[in-house]
Amino acid sequence: MSWQELTFEVSPAEVDTLSELLSEAGAASVTFKDSADTPIYEPAPDASDLWAHTCVVGLFNATTNFDDVLATIQQVPLFTKLPPYRITELKEQQWERLWMDEFKPMRFGKRLWICPTETTPPEPDALNIMLDPGLAFGTGTHPTTALCLEWIDQNDLSGKRVIDFGCGSGILAIGAAMSGATSVEAIDIDPQALIATRSNAAQNSVAHQITTALPDEAAGRLSTADCLLANILANPIVALADYFSTLVKHHGIIVLSGILSEQAASVISTYEPWFEFQPTTEKEGWVRLVAKRKAGETD
Repeated sequence: MSWQELTFEVSPAEVDTLSELLSEAGAASVTFKDSADTPIYEPAPDASDLWAHTCVVGLFNATTNFDDVLATIQQVPLFTKLPPYRITELKEQQWERLWMDEFKPMRFGKRLWICPTETTPPEPDALNIMLDPGLAFGTGTHPTTALCLEWIDQNDLSGKRVIDFGCGSGILAIGAAMSGATSVEAIDIDPQALIATRSNAAQNSVAHQITTALPDEAAGRLSTADCLLANILANPIVALADYFSTLVKHHGIIVLSGILSEQAASVISTYEPWFEFQPTTEKEGWVRLVAKRKAGETD
């Protein structure tokens, strides 16, 4: 299959917004590069510096209508005047291989690693999720995914029932299963994501703990969970507040990510009738919100 890259050169302040826009426009992956063409996949701990001129690269199917993509980006005031960009065709190239050549093991917290399948884990006795880049969101390289993985690393999920809403590659569902969750319901609106989740779960020997479903398929069978993970975007998180409140048992935990710092207050106020929030955790302009389901509240 042929692919095309849409590359913008922007300032560090514009990177996160443009990255989100490209993902929403259907990019299979989004990476950052400097003028030397060296990609950033995961910054070192506590590091958030980007180059003065950063290339944001979106990988798209060859059939993508870039006029539509560019028009969508221009609707955002920050990009009314488009930054310099170029479109490059990648004929018959195995883009997964190009990415895996640079995709290295990454640690989240103290014990959880994401490792390409062809590498030897740096810490064999740690929780090692073996995962390669694919066509579904979630390899740990984005701050929102990293925030969720760090939460999983810090919390004991032994014996818990977990829902991963917006599972993407299945990375969070797999992390929860490997952290002891008895069962994980992985839900996504994209059938490709469910395929990726099942494949990655089998790769990591946790397929028996993970069930996948489209939202409509899952609606009839979901029961309350001990923990709900939702690494999606602020708008759908707000829209799903009432529904999510019915999926978390009293005193259970909800973990919300995919939220920009300036959106946090709105999300918190929407969920406060049902949930009591812990202090917010921030990473590179994105936040993770963690809250406990209140007891005795009317659903």
